[in-house]
Amino acid sequence: MGISRDSMHKRRATGGKKKAWRKKRKYELGRQPANTKLDTTQKTVRRIRVRGGNVKWRALRLNTGNFSWGSEAVTRKTRILDVVYNASNNELVRTQTLVKSAVVQVDAAPFKQWYLTHYGVEIGKKKKTASKKDEPEEGEATAAEAKISSHVERKRKSRQVDRKIDPHIEEQFSSGRLLACISSRPGQCGRADGYILEGKELEFYSKKIQKKKGKGAA
Repeated sequence: MGISRDSMHKRRATGGKKKAWRKKRKYELGRQPANTKLDTTQKTVRRIRVRGGNVKWRALRLNTGNFSWGSEAVTRKTRILDVVYNASNNELVRTQTLVKSAVVQVDAAPFKQWYLTHYGVEIGKKKKTASKKDEPEEGEATAAEAKISSHVERKRKSRQVDRKIDPHIEEQFSSGRLLACISSRPGQCGRADGYILEGKELEFYSKKIQKKKGKGAA
């Protein structure tokens, strides 16, 4: 028996059984789920020929994706580091499965680099302790050494007027990991693209993740 997406086998709304009055059809077929895994070493994508001669890309292993930072209107390709939450099933978190709407942790470095070049500000910098205040940090030295033209300096100055960053996101930059949500379907298009979580959505998922951690500790 193949996988079928028909409703012939289902009961009526009243609860009565329906008689199967015809066989299965090609347009009702289903396939095995992709169960795309997060793999740090390699990427595996399979080409599948589907109805009408069309093509689907079935991702079996992925480790990168294009993630968009909505408030700054910037997108960067970055590494996916971990699967931390899935609303539908905790098992998908345990098995590190990438699906649409899964909450993942991505590498913050590409966004940090963009922010530095765009605004000339290094975000997520850890505050120095009292003993280390006199010693210049490596990051400071490189920032001072990098010479910029007066044109770029004026541009950055004008950008500073509207510069705003969510304190929750700034906090994440210091850890080097950002919470993001996958918005593409890895089993259908072969990609794990998404967006950085911000505002109310970030607060919501942060609470959920903390709650889950608390349960795990108990």
